[in-house]
Amino acid sequence: MAEDTETRPASAGAEEREEGEIADDGDGSAAAAAGRVSAHPLENAWTFWFDNPQGKSRAVAWGSTIHPIHTFSTVEDFWSLYNNIHHPSKLNVGADFHCFKDKIEPKWEDPICANGGKWTISCGKGKSDTFWLHTLLALIGEQFDFGDEICGAVVSVRKNKERVAIWTKNAANETAQISIGKQWKEFLDYKDSIGFVVHEDAKRSDKGAKNRYTV
Repeated sequence: MAEDTETRPASAGAEEREEGEIADDGDGSAAAAAGRVSAHPLENAWTFWFDNPQGKSRAVAWGSTIHPIHTFSTVEDFWSLYNNIHHPSKLNVGADFHCFKDKIEPKWEDPICANGGKWTISCGKGKSDTFWLHTLLALIGEQFDFGDEICGAVVSVRKNKERVAIWTKNAANETAQISIGKQWKEFLDYKDSIGFVVHEDAKRSDKGAKNRYTV
């Protein structure tokens, strides 16, 4: 009697393939598909804006020197941009660099910003790079409990210090503002007190507005 010979149909490989296993047709297409990295979309699109310090002395109106740089909506786009732009410590004195939700302009006059205000952290020259990056990651990663209240953030380079600020929509929402301020300090491991200033108060005061909230 002839010995039994175990046979395996050509289609058996497909039938017995484990769940999630990618078939290789021999032309390398499976390997290419496996190595292809999909983009990771963000919950919101964001726009970088730059306020050129060299043009401020020639500006007729405040805000006329602020220009959009690029809008991004994926994690990959963010890092591509961030890794190819100057960090705050490399910007000229007087520069302001903004990152705001798409369709919101970093101006008091913007309807979404008009009734809001800002939390501000100050630091020494050349010290804002880490604060700025961690703030951006918290914003685009939607780490705030009241993230819908946030318009964006700005880093400002001045002669003797640097500032990072988060702009919010509704200054009257005390619960949201206090939560944002406290969480921001936690994210940055910032120990000093920070204050929240209402945009309307800042516009009316020549000597600087008083803090509405402090955490």
